[in-house]
Amino acid sequence: MPYVDRQNRICGFLDIEENENSGKFLRRYFILDTREDSFVWYMDNPQNLPSGSSRVGAIKLTYISKVSDATKLRPKAEFCFVMNAGMRKYFLQANDQQDLVEWVNVLNKAIKITVPKQSDSHPASDNLNRQGDCGKKQVSYRTDIVGGVPIITPTQKEEVNECGESVDRNHLKRSQSHLPYFTPKPAPDSAVIKAGYCVKQGAVMKNWKRRYFQLDENTIGYFKSELEKEPLRVIPLKEVHKVQECKQSDIMMRDNLFEIVTTSRTFYVQADSPEEMHSWIKAVSGAIVAQRGPGRSASSMRQARRLSNPCIQRYTSRTGECGTYVSHASAPS
Repeated sequence: MPYVDRQNRICGFLDIEENENSGKFLRRYFILDTREDSFVWYMDNPQNLPSGSSRVGAIKLTYISKVSDATKLRPKAEFCFVMNAGMRKYFLQANDQQDLVEWVNVLNKAIKITVPKQSDSHPASDNLNRQGDCGKKQVSYRTDIVGGVPIITPTQKEEVNECGESVDRNHLKRSQSHLPYFTPKPAPDSAVIKAGYCVKQGAVMKNWKRRYFQLDENTIGYFKSELEKEPLRVIPLKEVHKVQECKQSDIMMRDNLFEIVTTSRTFYVQADSPEEMHSWIKAVSGAIVAQRGPGRSASSMRQARRLSNPCIQRYTSRTGECGTYVSHASAPS
């Protein structure tokens, strides 16, 4: 789902047909910035790319005339919508129907507020050096032709007052920081509870890399990609004390950040959206509860293994009497 990042921009993953009429959609990270009057896309979230990485594509909002549902135009492309820009039509795929509706709405609202306003001192055709009611200063622009569409980018920063940011974001979730960057591999068996791409912090260099995570009934592991058979690391769920939204996200300047706290280390993991972050927290917490049983802490489980069979049976039939009950919110999971 599109979400508002720390710079007050609307962001999220979409698939785009970069080569017109190719039928090939590629996953990209999009940023809608009404202050810069631009809609740009990158290979991944710029936070996860090397410093100085260039964007894959960009278009001025003033060149987008309309954004609409395109499921009838592209029946084979699920959750598809089209963005009309000059002589070019950009086809994009959302993650689901709700995602499609939200992107169409925010894009249409964005192009409405960036349409130049006519005033007595400035003709309507003065689109490039418009000052308007929002106090924009004159700026210089560079024009590039991409796919037959003129793409105009400013060569210096614009100064915009508060009225230049009037997109209705009430229905969007502000990130604390949905699908994976690559298509997730199918679960090899029914034991896999959840799988997908996230970004994690390294233990030594503290750099951030995209990894393919896979959660099953007993472990959570991560791979270099979904094509790899051997995981880079496997974390037994019995060693996980808790999984929760990261309280240091402001310090790390990361959106959608959660942490997996184990006996030996805290793993910092960044999801692609707030919804995906909460989905991972819920899935891992649920797997821990299912493994240990309701009302059992890690210490009580270790104690149960040391006790005789009758006591183990008593744990099974009368859960909680041999251990300390711990709620979902405070469980040392």
